[in-house]
Amino acid sequence: MSIEVLENLKKAIMEYDSEGAANWARKAVEEKVDPVEALDAMTVAIRRVGNGFGRGEFWLPDLIGAADAMSAATPILEEEIKRRGARRESLGTVVIGTVYGDIHTIGKTMVATLLTANGFQVYDVGINVTAEKFVEAIKQYEPDMLAMSALMTMTASEQKKVIETLKKEGLRDKVKIMVGGGAITQEFADSIGADGYDPTAPGAVKLARKLVGK
Repeated sequence: MSIEVLENLKKAIMEYDSEGAANWARKAVEEKVDPVEALDAMTVAIRRVGNGFGRGEFWLPDLIGAADAMSAATPILEEEIKRRGARRESLGTVVIGTVYGDIHTIGKTMVATLLTANGFQVYDVGINVTAEKFVEAIKQYEPDMLAMSALMTMTASEQKKVIETLKKEGLRDKVKIMVGGGAITQEFADSIGADGYDPTAPGAVKLARKLVGK
């Protein structure tokens, strides 16, 4: 039965079936399938989509669909992992969010999902996040990295404000900072003192691995 559950989890991700992914995740818990193994099965599927996107074989809607499906199932399995007291090997911890004044979520969610799929522990603090809230999250989760998204030009300056606030709080040197979003360029990232920038979700994962030395 466990093989059937794992294969159907993969299938749900590849078919962008959020409801199916959540249902099979719950089935995995009911059938006492190892939740780490179930999460790894979904990781295999979303990596196929992410790698295919990078090669031009899949399009942005494919990546969004796969990310949505994995996002629907992941919390169910992570809760079971916590309940069992099990641990999944982690490449590092990331706090991610869309800056204050910006309510766009698709890019951030894709990056968060792909980071999770690639072995990072991700804490998504949502959209419209103030500098103060980012600081609170860093104090709470003590991440290796902060990832910020800004899709609109008028909100890009919030990324600079967050970095300046971290400096004032004495936290800047404790985290690597990765920025992205439609309003961001490499030149802008350099000007605000970010550690890295990438315009794509798969690229952001490679950058994250590089920044944490993995």
